[in-house]
Amino acid sequence: MKKFYVFFALLAAVTLAACGTNTVAVQEESSHPEWSYNAVMYELNTRQFTPEGTFAAAEQHLPRLKQLGVDIIWFMPLHPIGVEGRKGKLGSYYSISDYKAVNPEFGTMDDFKRFVSEAHAQGFKVIMDWVPNHTSHDALWINNEGWYEYDEDGNPYYPFDWSDIAQLDFNNHDMRAAMLDAMKFWIREADIDGYRCDYAVGPPMDFWTNVIEELKDVKSDIFMLAEAEEVELHTEGGFDADYAWEAHHIMNALAKEEYPIDSLRNYLVRDARRYPADAIRLQMTSNHDENSWNGTEFERLGDAAKTFAVLSYVIPGMPLIYNGQEVGFDRRLEFFVKDEIDWADRGGFGELYTRLNALKHRSGALAAGEKGGIPVEIDTDNPFQVFAMSRESGGNKVISVFNLSSRTAAVNVNFGAHSGNYKDALTGDTVGVEQEQIYTMEPWQYIILEN
Repeated sequence: MKKFYVFFALLAAVTLAACGTNTVAVQEESSHPEWSYNAVMYELNTRQFTPEGTFAAAEQHLPRLKQLGVDIIWFMPLHPIGVEGRKGKLGSYYSISDYKAVNPEFGTMDDFKRFVSEAHAQGFKVIMDWVPNHTSHDALWINNEGWYEYDEDGNPYYPFDWSDIAQLDFNNHDMRAAMLDAMKFWIREADIDGYRCDYAVGPPMDFWTNVIEELKDVKSDIFMLAEAEEVELHTEGGFDADYAWEAHHIMNALAKEEYPIDSLRNYLVRDARRYPADAIRLQMTSNHDENSWNGTEFERLGDAAKTFAVLSYVIPGMPLIYNGQEVGFDRRLEFFVKDEIDWADRGGFGELYTRLNALKHRSGALAAGEKGGIPVEIDTDNPFQVFAMSRESGGNKVISVFNLSSRTAAVNVNFGAHSGNYKDALTGDTVGVEQEQIYTMEPWQYIILEN
């Protein structure tokens, strides 16, 4: 066991040293928009976000989100929803009938433009959910010959039980051109800052390569997030970020104590090897799919909900907040009908996320992609319950110690050269650590230090 931890630290140290030789070059020519490296993303479900379920009503929350420390607002799909085969009363956002219009349920195009303009004025970036793989059965495109895949009976094909959608055919170049045109439309007309692309591994990689190059000709600092977990989306497709699904699933399993802590150690090593240094990984404890279909973070993470929220900020990547998480909202949101978030703060989540976001903003060590620090494990005498690591970059160091168990943990942390005076990153209190520091940690307790 000890050999593994030494190997982890050595691998991370070697990788960090290798990155260090390129630090000047990387900082001169960043791989991503400068505003994205220390950004926090917020997913906004327009229908459920306010009682009105409109852009205008959501706009009133911008000052609150600014105070929370949000940087990027991701709108779930805001296009008109198909009627034919519609699921539930209001249908799925992901069954789109017109790529160049807004769902009248949410307001008008002018309402959305006004939201984006006001968001920009307050310092936010705004990205839209893009659904490239399929449309509704009554979409504007449905009668365009050759634009769709068809089943053996000649009907538009759909996978799984997704009977409200029709699958597009990316072998058709006219369809590709029309989709590129629609994606350019929102940048030109509404001045959005990028896209979150639904099931991004569906279209061929050359589609994304071309699309992203073309979109950058319209707006050079767009941000592109892929809802998938594939290295090629970065190395070939040109995406800035993709989903860290594996990390998310490991967190769920650790919270249930179904996986050992080695699963997290192995993931961090494997991910650093697999992905290029500049790949941004979206870290999350919830999103719209997880909340509606797999359960709230409280169902999945239980008493460790705050612990894994903190972990999602200190491991490499960009953190995501799904609307309602910042107040500890503990119910699954309905997907096909009108539902509402209860904005009464419960459990101190608002304060926690505000402090985590402030830490993310000021910390060079926690920057995403190539600008952040490589995680290096700190040795302890209780590796089966406790995980400790450091990240360091740009003259900033963050040390994290987690009791990833439901039992009290007695642990001796071998800080070694990391000893010294720090600030508690979440309270601001001055904290001194010895070369060997003994802690008695409560179940799921975390300690985050910075200097």
